[in-house]
Amino acid sequence: MPSSLRIVLGCLLVLVGVALITVALLGVRRRLPRNRWAGVRTAASLRSDAAFTVANQVAAAPLGAAGAIAAAGGLALLAGADGALAWALLVVSAVGTTVLAGVGGLAGDRAAAAVQPAPLGPSACTGTCAGCALVAGCAESNAASPAGSV
Repeated sequence: MPSSLRIVLGCLLVLVGVALITVALLGVRRRLPRNRWAGVRTAASLRSDAAFTVANQVAAAPLGAAGAIAAAGGLALLAGADGALAWALLVVSAVGTTVLAGVGGLAGDRAAAAVQPAPLGPSACTGTCAGCALVAGCAESNAASPAGSV
């Protein structure tokens, strides 16, 4: 492997490793806010702040391990691994990081799906709108009012 490619790929792996470790540490401490870029981002985890927090807390261990593998592989490449060893380090680091990050995302998604949604407050329906016949709580009041009296 050419040394310039080895240095670029090593730096990239270290950067990915540091990012994953940072997300894992913020997730385990419940300090990672819902955002566009980092964390477990599935339909279940984005349903509420509580679901996002639980998903990232559960995913923290596999994400941290993925980050450690990426950083270690990148540092080994930067340390001067060459030839077949460099390619083997690159493949093992990339596959290990991807698999562990996927496992963390799957575990986080399942944990977020188990979070119960917050209970809804009392209904503000007064039974006077035309669409209230579709709402179960207003069906009784619509049945009692004469047709066309809206």
